[in-house]
Amino acid sequence: MSQGDPGGPPVERVALDPMIFGAEQPCYGCRQDHPTGLRLRFFREGDAVVTELTPGELQQGPPGVMHGGLVTTLADELAAWTVLGLRQRFGFTAAIEARLKRPARVGVPIRGVGRIVKDAGRLVKVSTELSQDDELVFTGVFTFALLDRGAAERLLGRELPEHWAQFSR
Repeated sequence: MSQGDPGGPPVERVALDPMIFGAEQPCYGCRQDHPTGLRLRFFREGDAVVTELTPGELQQGPPGVMHGGLVTTLADELAAWTVLGLRQRFGFTAAIEARLKRPARVGVPIRGVGRIVKDAGRLVKVSTELSQDDELVFTGVFTFALLDRGAAERLLGRELPEHWAQFSR
């Protein structure tokens, strides 16, 4: 259990399966044995999906600061898993509204929270917040296009792996 709103009841924390797309999936954000990836894990907490990452030296842009593109990558991956964890669908990022609020420091844990703010069927908007030491470092809204199998295969230019097909309908 984790704490929900201060003073509110605890919220159950449910781990999302990091192998849900199969062991061979190539994802930079969530593949657990990716040689250079973020290796993120995700948890459902009530109406949100959360993740945590402590950025390392290999994720720097300026000295001591996580590269801004990787901060956005972290938020995009969180948004994708928010759709997966709350709607059991996967989608393709269609639009990003991003705001880097302050530098994300290397060596300091980042907590990310994603919530669905609009579900219009084939388009889902997800808000994301990334914080370090209880201060926002990033806020964003990501729009995901949820495609059926045929549309996903046309976009990829190849057959959709079976582990992925269950999330495109």
